[in-house]
Amino acid sequence: MKRYGMTIPLDGVPLLEQKDWIQELEQLGYTDLWTAEAGGTDGFTPLILASQWAPSMRLGCAIFPAYTRGPGLMAMSVAGACQAAPGRFVMGLGSSSNVIVENWNGIPFEKPYQQTRDMAKFLRRALTGEKVSEEYETFTVKNFRLGAKVDPQPKILIAALREGMLKMAGRVGDGAILNWLSAEDVKTVVPIVKQGGADKEIAARLFVCPNPNKDQVRAMARFAVNTYLNVPVYAAFHDWLERGPLLQEMWTKWKAGDRKGAAAAIPDQVVDDLIIHGTPEECRDHLARYQENGIDTPILALLPLGVDPRQAARDLAPR
Repeated sequence: MKRYGMTIPLDGVPLLEQKDWIQELEQLGYTDLWTAEAGGTDGFTPLILASQWAPSMRLGCAIFPAYTRGPGLMAMSVAGACQAAPGRFVMGLGSSSNVIVENWNGIPFEKPYQQTRDMAKFLRRALTGEKVSEEYETFTVKNFRLGAKVDPQPKILIAALREGMLKMAGRVGDGAILNWLSAEDVKTVVPIVKQGGADKEIAARLFVCPNPNKDQVRAMARFAVNTYLNVPVYAAFHDWLERGPLLQEMWTKWKAGDRKGAAAAIPDQVVDDLIIHGTPEECRDHLARYQENGIDTPILALLPLGVDPRQAARDLAPR
């Protein structure tokens, strides 16, 4: 089955008023609905609502941070989503960033690789109903047994940027969730995940704006690029992808406290590589390049830069 996802909820609209939009996404042929956890709603609530509003769609989160819920609570939350949508829930797990984990939640952002690995391994055991008592490298669980049955077991996709996490996504997870990369970058990262098996799923959150006014989109999209690519984990990722020379001026100005100057220093090439924009047909062609290079599940994240998001979803619907 060819998958094609959309990020929910719609920004600026109360959750209970989004039923019609989510049902329209199902009618338009979108196969997946994916949330995120940053500074808006939590990742689970919109999915639980959508599980009842759009009963044919697969549901996932890109991603749940491995730090911000304790192991037992994470297992219980996943079990609830699995029971609400049996066979349709995908667990997206990752380290997140120091901004979300440490700055916003007061939790030390230490050993992100190990924390993500340990949470994934714990969930594998806990979701079967097995009693878990184990000392992991980053936490210890004593005598936990999940009281809710989970059948079938959900896929666990692991958010990955550089080589270590990409290998772990293929070895410990059922695949990887990618973010903030170009269609060409996909060729670099997918083979690393596939070392764990040719059947590993590759999902990617892709920022899309079907607005043909390229200058308008670039001017506004620079602020999104500026916000993300100065976060240490994303800066390291793009340095690893050899995009450092194009971003060095942005990084230098950001560190000096010149936020506007940092945004202005981002080359058009970087915006055009990382943000899918143009006419709807140009966006479709760009999305197709991601799929041709190895993305199994594109997850559209609409950037409403000069366009109506509901109309954008219609314009970009699968054919």
